[in-house]
Amino acid sequence: MFVCCSFLSVFKGVDLHPQTNNANHHTREISLTRLIVRRGQPFKLTLNLRQPFNASIQPLHISAATGKRPTEKQGTLSFFGVPDVVKRSPSAKAVWKVELDKGSSTVTGNLILTITPPADTPIGEYTMTVKHRDQEMVLAKPVVLFNPWCPDDWVYLKDENEINEYVMNEQGIIYRGSSTYIGSCNWDFGQFEDNMVDICLRMLDLNPKYMKDPGDDVSARCNPIYVSRVVSAMINSVDDSGVLEGNWSGSYPNGVSPSHWTGSYAILKRWFDTGSYPVKYGQCWVYAGVMCSVMRLLGFPCRVVTNFESAHDNDRNLTIDVYHADYGVRETPSPDSIWNFHVWVEAWMRRPDLAKDGKYDGWQVLDPTPQEKSQGVYCCGPAPVVAILNGETDLKYDTPFVFAEVNADCIDWLVKADGSKVNIFSDTARVGQNISTKSVGSNKRMNITDSYKYREGASQKLPEVLFRAIEQDVFYVIFRMFLFLWLLYIILNQHLWGILVGFRIELKSQRLRFEYHWGPFLPFPIPLPSSHVYCLFSNESKNIQKTLTFEISTCFFFLLCCE
Repeated sequence: MFVCCSFLSVFKGVDLHPQTNNANHHTREISLTRLIVRRGQPFKLTLNLRQPFNASIQPLHISAATGKRPTEKQGTLSFFGVPDVVKRSPSAKAVWKVELDKGSSTVTGNLILTITPPADTPIGEYTMTVKHRDQEMVLAKPVVLFNPWCPDDWVYLKDENEINEYVMNEQGIIYRGSSTYIGSCNWDFGQFEDNMVDICLRMLDLNPKYMKDPGDDVSARCNPIYVSRVVSAMINSVDDSGVLEGNWSGSYPNGVSPSHWTGSYAILKRWFDTGSYPVKYGQCWVYAGVMCSVMRLLGFPCRVVTNFESAHDNDRNLTIDVYHADYGVRETPSPDSIWNFHVWVEAWMRRPDLAKDGKYDGWQVLDPTPQEKSQGVYCCGPAPVVAILNGETDLKYDTPFVFAEVNADCIDWLVKADGSKVNIFSDTARVGQNISTKSVGSNKRMNITDSYKYREGASQKLPEVLFRAIEQDVFYVIFRMFLFLWLLYIILNQHLWGILVGFRIELKSQRLRFEYHWGPFLPFPIPLPSSHVYCLFSNESKNIQKTLTFEISTCFFFLLCCE
């Protein structure tokens, strides 16, 4: 594409080479005429001047800006040039670079410019201007996307086959049904259809955070963690101008049944064409399919995941509670539920906000179905899959909720007349079955349950998961303080020998239910001469990593003191 300028201008024209650049940036599937590039990767354009170019006398100044209020400090405005003698703010972020290609002809004014947007620049549409000899013109309006091919980008994915599947593939499979009868439906993601760039950028610009502070919001688009949360919120329409309205009633007035949809583009195009009015109607697999399309267009490696026997832990106690009334007691409705299946997406990204060593990098759960609010907004994630596996429920975002979806215990309670509850049945295996996604390069179903939860009976990780899950619990902290003071008392009073064999302590809180059982032997200290204290703690637990309901059937705590 060649743009000509007025004969009075020092600029003769510019060629953006969209076909070549887009092919190099894996965006030619999106457009052959519009310049769409990926951050952290150079692209070339040819600037033709009417006069010879002498960089030392008349340098070339270029700027790149995005958003309504671009600033260098926020990384939404960058100044650079040939040569790079541009004055920048000391707080400038995300500085672009330009080099004069060796194939340029400075004598004829034919300049081939190699321009590189940094790997941490905000995504979006930019306006690039060029200034030379006191004249200025718009050089280009490129769209910059995330770059899973760039090692410096937080969405970098090393495996080329996985990139082809999770970024470039427009066709997919979504699994539905039940854990015993898994069905599937083909889904057309259509992330490279016409106007998908404009659709996705409008979605970002309509999010409430942008409405509140456009400068901060656009600046934060350098961060895939932030962008993924925005997309998760904007796919549903509960508290914003989102894409889809949900309906689980079985009646669909002025809309269509969620099962009507077979792809994302028809939904996104209708939302775009009707002035961003929510499309009726969607359910979880439709929400997930649409979100996957948007994420892939923006450059995230993304896949759709189905969890069978999926728990909805409404009261956030990490269990699914069903209450049965004793004689003469009013029935107590349960706020929790279990769905035959539930569908969300996983996006691949780094999580330096959680650990600098990359411990939580990789697949992150994001759920656009409006179930519970996260920081006041109906969105969910990103929650690291590895954190869910290891029961690290104190990590952001929404890890306890997702943990319960795949790992909650189902507990039946008998409610007595005095308000007390008795556990009459526990099912530790029902929730979180056959977690599935499409395989890379084929239409086979891939079972990824082991990436979310340890198998029943697995014990090698139980202590680690136990202590991580309860580390943040206030009741556990109180218990530890009590235990420490008791030990200190015995150490300071060396004439004591304490022994407790088989006791019961029950601690309950939002995060856990912790039980110790008393035994028949000596639940009190016995004074004996002593000079040293040794401590042995052993227990037999039930699926600690599975449920966060700890039933310790035998617990021995010895304080053995010897002369």
